[in-house]
Amino acid sequence: MTETEMNEMIEQLCLSKAEEFRMIGYEQVTGADVWECVSDKYHKKGTPPLYQVVNDILSLKVTQFMNFITLSMYRGEIR
Repeated sequence: MTETEMNEMIEQLCLSKAEEFRMIGYEQVTGADVWECVSDKYHKKGTPPLYQVVNDILSLKVTQFMNFITLSMYRGEIR
């Protein structure tokens, strides 16, 4: 799998997770928001293996996402 294919797959997973969040009422969530949340912890340790990235995206819960957004807003990092 090339890096481009891998990035496209990760993007599709993030879009799918954002769609899941929209279905339960979180209308403003985008795939980029999901990736920003998931990849936030990778800044310190580096990007983990693909299976871990996929697991992190698919297992992301709304509460984790909202905690990330709230903390980012307090830090002034979000819009």
